[in-house]
Amino acid sequence: MHKSLWLISAGAIALGSYVPVAWAQDSATAADQESVNIIITATRRASPLSDVPIAVSAVTAQAMQNSGATDIRSLNQLAPSLLLSSTGSEANASARVRGIGTVGDNPGLESSVAVFIDGVYRSRTGAGLNELGEIERVEVLRGPQGTLFGRNASAGLINIVSKAPEFTLGGKAEVTYGNYDYWRLAGRVTGPVTDKLALSLDGVWSKRDGFYDLVDTTGRKVGDTNDRDRYFVRGQALLEPTDALSIRLIGDYTNRDESCCGAAYIETRERLPGAGGTYSTASANRIMTILSRQGSVFAADPYDRNLTITPGRNYVSKLKDWGVSGEINYDLDGVKLTSITAYRDYKSQDYGDYDYTGADLLYRDPNTYRQFKTFTQELRAQGSAFNEALDWLVGGYYAHEKLTLEDDVRFGADYGAFATCRLLLGAGATPSPLIAFMDPAQQRCLTPTGRAAATGSFGPLAPLLNGSLDLLYGIGNVGDDHARYFQKSENWALFTHNIVHLTNRLDLTLGLRYTHESKRFSSSFENDNGTCALLQARPAGPDLYELATGQIPGAPLGSSAAALAGGILTLGCLGNGSTSLNALNLRDKISDGQFSGTAVLSWKPVDHVLLYGSYSKGYKAGGYNLDRFQLGSTGLNAIPAAFAPRTNADVTSLRFAAEKVDAFEIGLKYNQPKWSANIAAFRQEFKNFQLNTFNGTSFVVQNINGCDSALTTARTCASGDVGPGLISQGVELELSATPVRNVRFAGGFTYARAKFANRLVGSGNGAVPLDPALFLLPGSINSQAPEVVTTVSASWTPPLGSSGLTALFYVDGRMSSDFNTGSDLFPEKRQDGYALFNARIGIRGPQQRWAVEFWGQNIFNQDYTQVAFSSPLQSSSPATSTVGQFPTAPMANQLISAYLGEPRTYGITLRGSF
Repeated sequence: MHKSLWLISAGAIALGSYVPVAWAQDSATAADQESVNIIITATRRASPLSDVPIAVSAVTAQAMQNSGATDIRSLNQLAPSLLLSSTGSEANASARVRGIGTVGDNPGLESSVAVFIDGVYRSRTGAGLNELGEIERVEVLRGPQGTLFGRNASAGLINIVSKAPEFTLGGKAEVTYGNYDYWRLAGRVTGPVTDKLALSLDGVWSKRDGFYDLVDTTGRKVGDTNDRDRYFVRGQALLEPTDALSIRLIGDYTNRDESCCGAAYIETRERLPGAGGTYSTASANRIMTILSRQGSVFAADPYDRNLTITPGRNYVSKLKDWGVSGEINYDLDGVKLTSITAYRDYKSQDYGDYDYTGADLLYRDPNTYRQFKTFTQELRAQGSAFNEALDWLVGGYYAHEKLTLEDDVRFGADYGAFATCRLLLGAGATPSPLIAFMDPAQQRCLTPTGRAAATGSFGPLAPLLNGSLDLLYGIGNVGDDHARYFQKSENWALFTHNIVHLTNRLDLTLGLRYTHESKRFSSSFENDNGTCALLQARPAGPDLYELATGQIPGAPLGSSAAALAGGILTLGCLGNGSTSLNALNLRDKISDGQFSGTAVLSWKPVDHVLLYGSYSKGYKAGGYNLDRFQLGSTGLNAIPAAFAPRTNADVTSLRFAAEKVDAFEIGLKYNQPKWSANIAAFRQEFKNFQLNTFNGTSFVVQNINGCDSALTTARTCASGDVGPGLISQGVELELSATPVRNVRFAGGFTYARAKFANRLVGSGNGAVPLDPALFLLPGSINSQAPEVVTTVSASWTPPLGSSGLTALFYVDGRMSSDFNTGSDLFPEKRQDGYALFNARIGIRGPQQRWAVEFWGQNIFNQDYTQVAFSSPLQSSSPATSTVGQFPTAPMANQLISAYLGEPRTYGITLRGSF
């Protein structure tokens, strides 16, 4: 049920929106100060939040501590326009701002929501899912931020600022224990070495059992997955040799060795079409029937969190992420010079059961890994001129990144039997009569009686089809043997950002950036699936390719025989494991230059009120879809193309173009000592929106654009009629209040409608039709984009007597309306509206020298899905995968899996400091 009405009501009761003003202080100092205006650096200048004409939420360390946040995912509770979720690995993440972002595990795509940590760009959002250590604040900037922060901030920005070394000796430590045998140790020490040099060291270690139980076919627990075993350490040095010069050096290292990530089935029905667009549920799903006979167990309730996977194929997630950076600030006669230099090395290995079932169909082997080596350099100069009527800033930026991906996807021991059974059961509304004779343990997946019946049906083609089925049935433990991708990305930029003080209360901000991006792509493939070559052999007599492509007229079974032949070829050579791809080396390069910029007019009619209107232009760089399944074809829907010889020309099918956005915003900020209010209305128009979806076989990456005119029969349109493909528009409200001493309320309300155009094409010139897998997009709301979100939070820190003790009572909540979690918008992937609440109570010593706190997250144990996806290979075909295709599709039997949200957790934290 859609829950917009009660969400709006809740927002009103909770005083509206999350606003950072109320959370700037620790409780010890909050008692002495009724209001705080956080200093932020969203404009690369230190400015009070209420004076910055940008829609931005700033979350302080105290706010994150109260909410129990240890990584940026927990910002969901405090920033309603932001939605973060993890998918197949915690090395990956999906970030949405105002309903816009990039989803999926495809490393070829960079995020539309950029992540910066201490001024250093992290090219993948998953970097922020690591432990953050001691931080000063997190800024969430909404809308394109390309002028100051560059490409890949087309939807927004997450700016994380860690706590710098201090020239006063101090330290803190905390110990946390919770359910699932959760342990977390964290600490920090800082202090001066001399009066010019200060050092700090902070670190975190955490360990926890998994949220899912792995069970065997009898239901006996044999392990768990989605556990936690990680540590993080960061050392810093702050050198201030003079009042004009400061140098900050940072080195950090993160290590993870975990089991992640399992997925549960949320949809296992098979549906058949009925009259008037209705549908009925079949007595059994034929795909589920095969898997059950191969050892899979399907839980009645996915939130029982019991998973059955192939023995010996446990999920493995290993990560090593380290980096060094240096920031130099020098004040040269009123001109501030800033240099930020950084190098980062990020490597993750994520492998194990890839089909998420008890049957051994697909797996990634331990050679699979992704690595990013990144060097960045930024230089800025800023100052004032014309008697401070102009606040100017100019700068340059350079980045070089080397991406290496080895993605070895292999067929398991049960694959051949599964693929054969899948073919013989048929893709029509009525299952093949051979289902009565199905036995995955026997040759060709049929009993002897079934094999005889099939032979009679095949007629003179029986030797060809039966021999090919025997080959298909025998496939197992073959596939990629070092499938590698290499990408070198280089970009440089020049930018300027200037604030013109037209009057004492009227400012005009003008910014412009030019970015040049180049990428060099190469790949090499090896595959030991020898069966594919045998299936593709072209003997003197009839062969499968001729039968599949209709070159054998009048063949028995007609189109059924052709479909069967095509299916054998497709499933036998899945992943393009053919001789034409084996030992193939690809090369390609792209280069592009883009302008981005902003113009803002802001006015302060009185001291406590800021009004502004802005226009911003941003973009996200183009690149390559790092998925050979899409090389030169569109997957299972294009059987003939899938087996044509591969050449370097096919690499163009992996390209996608740069994403561009034009954004308009008006806003109001009001700040008083005891309460504040911010409101913004926005409209963002995206062209070439980069959409990534998994269709059950491969990652489909396509640029999405709209057409002003009707589509042709080829589903294209003229280039002059192409317009935005996705538009996000809505309003955001932020309020905070401190009605009495030691009591604070805050919350957030966002209405964002991120909707696709009614007529869509897959390229900016209108010449490429929308991919068939995305047929539900036109006129629909984007995935991971709830239209209404409300956040609330409240804290009470009363003194306990006159001894300096204080208590803490804290609660926060996020209430979201319905949304779809799959980027192809299959209705089976829809998540109903839900609410999440966290709470914390505790006692704190004088000046917070110590504290004991009891906490709970998701305290009402709300069940919800982060991301749902089409289970790999687990449908009769992508063309019969969702009820959204009724009444034209013969059936829908695609199994749907999901990465579930975390269950209720609770525990105790002991904290001390000096």
